[in-house]
Amino acid sequence: MAAKNIPDNERLIFAMDLPDCDRARQLAVELGDSVTFYKLGLELMMTGGYFELLDWMLARDKKVFADLKFFDIPVTVGSAVRQLKNRGASFVTVHGNQSIMEAAAENKGDELKVLAVTVLTSLDRGDLDDLGFECDVGELVLSRAKRALEAGCDGVISSGLEVGKLRECIDAKLLVVTPGIRPVDNKPGGDQKRVVTVEQAFRNGADYIVVGRPIRDAESPRAAAESIQAIIAAEF
Repeated sequence: MAAKNIPDNERLIFAMDLPDCDRARQLAVELGDSVTFYKLGLELMMTGGYFELLDWMLARDKKVFADLKFFDIPVTVGSAVRQLKNRGASFVTVHGNQSIMEAAAENKGDELKVLAVTVLTSLDRGDLDDLGFECDVGELVLSRAKRALEAGCDGVISSGLEVGKLRECIDAKLLVVTPGIRPVDNKPGGDQKRVVTVEQAFRNGADYIVVGRPIRDAESPRAAAESIQAIIAAEF
């Protein structure tokens, strides 16, 4: 289990995957102090009110993960990260190509942490075959994570299935953020294929977990978040 000095209540990152910023604010108010850290992704970015929402979150002492998965020529990614670094976000994601990671790391400043995407949790072996990757999924994640740290990134996005190997082979300072979390066994037909439970993720060595639908779609989102926070507190 990762031993970094991270407040327990910040280890849960809620994926605010909603179609508009007004609904995002309403849900944040409903969640109250059950969630401290929010992931704001591309769907909200396209609403036009992304940075107003980010500022609203920060004004309420929330932390923000800008999950924008930058993927472009390195100079453009570097410029985008430089524009973001003073906006108050804690994390930003970039795709795990060497020159992109290096450009992002060079422009992130002192507060913003850059996380490299290793292999999306929506991909399985068959998807990687289609993309032309012949290596094992775990080997690809490990390779990209090593290169991310060498490039100056702060951490990676990794399925909980691969975290254990990362902890065995890579410097412990690497931050690992794990999406694809299901509080109970995953049901077929979801958009995440490589998933783990809350307990598995942290026991394998994750620093943070990202949870979306199990909270958002619950009868009581606040109760669902509080339940996950209780599991995290018990683990640490």
